[in-house]
Amino acid sequence: MQVEAPFEAKGLRIKKDWIDYNGHLNMAYYNVMFDQAVDQAFESCGLGPEYLKERNASYYTLEVHINYLREVHLTTPLRISLQMLDFDAKRVHYFLQMHHETEGWVAATSEQLCMHIDMAAKRAAPFPDDVLARIEAMRNAHKGLPLAPQIGHVIGIKRK
Repeated sequence: MQVEAPFEAKGLRIKKDWIDYNGHLNMAYYNVMFDQAVDQAFESCGLGPEYLKERNASYYTLEVHINYLREVHLTTPLRISLQMLDFDAKRVHYFLQMHHETEGWVAATSEQLCMHIDMAAKRAAPFPDDVLARIEAMRNAHKGLPLAPQIGHVIGIKRK
């Protein structure tokens, strides 16, 4: 299995309705774009819409931590990368970065944790071996990538 390091989502664009009254991308739609990138990455691991139909299983997001670093506007060209950080039998920890497509600066980051779900039981369940092998292949391809400073960041007001 050929794995991009990091995974790069394709064809993501800002929609006019996503721009708020300040003239930039509304905070909710950063999450939408990150979610679209996750869907692409996980589909490459065999966890797309067909997986739900064929195996009656999916994945649910447990936790998300977004950092908004720079404004983006309707015409800002973007690319979103995903770096697989860790996994176990039921969970996946990953990190996304939204970059300006041509200038390279980071507009936002999203650190996420998801869990594999048996949809019939509505409970956590281990990934099937074939899917787990693809997740492991992605993690192995990504383990040498540098870690962004936002990974593991704790939210709070720093006091002196």
